[in-house]
Amino acid sequence: MKKVLIGLLVTVGATSVAIAEGNPEAGKPLTAVCSACHGADGNSLAPTWPKLAGQNESYLLKQMSDIKSGARNVAQMTGLLNGLSDQDLADIAAYFASQNVVVGQADAALVEAGKNLYRDGNPATGVPACMACHGPAGKGLNSASFPQLSGQHADYTAAQLKLFQSGERNNDAAKIMQNIAFKMNEREIKAVSSYIQGLY
Repeated sequence: MKKVLIGLLVTVGATSVAIAEGNPEAGKPLTAVCSACHGADGNSLAPTWPKLAGQNESYLLKQMSDIKSGARNVAQMTGLLNGLSDQDLADIAAYFASQNVVVGQADAALVEAGKNLYRDGNPATGVPACMACHGPAGKGLNSASFPQLSGQHADYTAAQLKLFQSGERNNDAAKIMQNIAFKMNEREIKAVSSYIQGLY
């Protein structure tokens, strides 16, 4: 499993493309509409909306680009990015990446199960350790557009895993997350999502 993940990391890294360099100062005024759901500094209060603060810049840019092009379907975001240029998106990504995420708390009853899955995976069902791509502290890998998970709302993380599981969300590189989520059960999704919410 580790060899497979290493191979995927190399493949994803090799296919990375040059992107516009973002300017956080230029991005800040462009985020006014974003703040309604994601908060002024990217720390959303509603658990169904993702925290963008501190998120890896390349990941943010990819997701916004995919939403704008239709490669990722987020109904609530429909049309919101259409008037923005590639440079605008890069600047917005840079702004949110420069903010500090506010980490939440994990459910004490789920910490052990969530920690075990995050760090060790489930060899019996072929679920790899989350930290293989997202790191032991959940910081992700900016060069490969792997997202930071640390502090993300448990409800949002669980919802995204279920979307990957069903194939409704399919904009992940090499279907890495679709293949992983498909092997996870409801209890695992709940536990690891809770653990991630308190991870730092």
